[in-house]
Amino acid sequence: MGTESGVATGGRPVMGRPRVTSRAVLERLAFDLFARQGFDATTVDDIAAAAGIGRRTLFRYVASKNDLVWGDFEQHLGKLRRLLDASDPRAPMTDALRRAVVEFNRFDPREVPWHRQRMELILGVPTLQADATLRFASWRAVVAGFVAKRTGIAPSAMVPRLAGHVLLGASLTAHELWLEGGPDADLSALLDTAIRRSGAGLAALLEGSATAP
Repeated sequence: MGTESGVATGGRPVMGRPRVTSRAVLERLAFDLFARQGFDATTVDDIAAAAGIGRRTLFRYVASKNDLVWGDFEQHLGKLRRLLDASDPRAPMTDALRRAVVEFNRFDPREVPWHRQRMELILGVPTLQADATLRFASWRAVVAGFVAKRTGIAPSAMVPRLAGHVLLGASLTAHELWLEGGPDADLSALLDTAIRRSGAGLAALLEGSATAP
């Protein structure tokens, strides 16, 4: 493991692995360790050692090991908000939501293997489930906020909340099928189909939102 300063006693530069300079590189190193050792067996010290940095330096990038799995989650939520805000106000809400969620989960082909590994961890590691509950609640809140804005009712009312749960359920179902389908599975197509199939009930819910509690 490299030193925190990168300088040995006497002022000589330390030779060896270059120190990590970005969160993205840290995530890749962590994912490699998770794949080899398992998430639970991999410690923060293991990740720091693989990166050639100290534990304190690692915590300047992320608050916890879990954060390396989720990436910059707040930035991701910001992307979903922007996609929803940019939707055509004349389009049915179900179409706007479907298109935004599909686009939100569209990745450069080079990033797809990392997203697959990320979702395998999120959906498959029991120790990440409590964290997932909080993150998914934030995701649903973005959807609920969009529905509330379009309908003029409070985000805490039943309809926006239900819309968030329906969309999240469809998205997670599509991701589960994508992971099971192997590298040739099409995540965008699965998301589109899952949301369309839940769309009839969602459309009825949203169309009746003016009189719903």
